[in-house]
Amino acid sequence: MRVLMPVPDSDFDVTEVAVPWHVLTAAGHEVVFASERAGASLTGDPKLLTGVIFGQLGAEPEPQQFYREMTGTAPFQSPIAWADLQPDQYDGLILAGGHAPGMRQYLDNSVLRDKIAQFWALHRPVGAICHGVLVIASIASDLIPPSLRRFLGSIQRVDQASLADPRTLPHLGSRPWLSSSRAPTPAGRP
Repeated sequence: MRVLMPVPDSDFDVTEVAVPWHVLTAAGHEVVFASERAGASLTGDPKLLTGVIFGQLGAEPEPQQFYREMTGTAPFQSPIAWADLQPDQYDGLILAGGHAPGMRQYLDNSVLRDKIAQFWALHRPVGAICHGVLVIASIASDLIPPSLRRFLGSIQRVDQASLADPRTLPHLGSRPWLSSSRAPTPAGRP
């Protein structure tokens, strides 16, 4: 199975890209990376590798190891251009997310949205993680049923509002790969 994973040039969530890559490749599937420009040098959000706040709240060691392995692979080092994507050549699509400024390249790109809409019309599996859902929500077409469009639209409004204020980190507590053992906890909570 060939799985497409479009990413921005920088700032994607290393766990949201590396863990699906690891699981898929370990199962014998081919993961194809794509970015705005063919051959772009891809890098994940460095804060997730070094820690978001005072060296804490970053990616766990295992996803960091998967990220290091992934960055050494030919598909990661030679992504194809979004404009060159032919959606019918892929069996699945993974849309990862991230919170850093480089994600805007991915979230706001009309070429990528058009390619994802073409893929969606094929009725093949699509996985969207965190802000990857916003890419699907941005597809303004009849391809998505109205009930799902309303649901995705509400997520998009909430997350766009949180992205507008860099002091807002609404999802940190719900991310399973963030180390709760290193994070400070409020008094009276385990």
